[in-house]
Amino acid sequence: MNISSGFRSVAIAVITAAGVGFASAAHADSGTIRFSVYKAAFFIGGSGGEGTLTFHGRRYPISVGGISGGLAFGASKTYFRGTVRHIKRARDVTGVYGAAGGGGALGKGAQVIVMTNDKGAQLELTGRQVGLQVNADLSGMSITVK
Repeated sequence: MNISSGFRSVAIAVITAAGVGFASAAHADSGTIRFSVYKAAFFIGGSGGEGTLTFHGRRYPISVGGISGGLAFGASKTYFRGTVRHIKRARDVTGVYGAAGGGGALGKGAQVIVMTNDKGAQLELTGRQVGLQVNADLSGMSITVK
């Protein structure tokens, strides 16, 4: 009986160690992201820009594009910075992000936004906006790692 309880203890220890190993392999990571976006709109708008993703000490250039529709007019440039979470590799940031919201800027303004893409990557961004922009719209943004 002592042999079987000792074997059981060793088996449980091995299974627990393997489970911890698998859990850390499946663990998603995070990085930082910075980009600037130019936006112009008169009911239908477009935006484009570029920036950098920093992940595991490496910098990856990114491009940003998007469209919006709704009550929107004006032109602005927004400087975004923040964290991207739930990624395993840099290209997990690539995808389409959607948001509904409103805001505005006359001269300078601030924005805070959280968006998720189809791969589960989550952007937590703060932005500093310059220009004249008023919006209450649905918008989408596409990010591509170059």
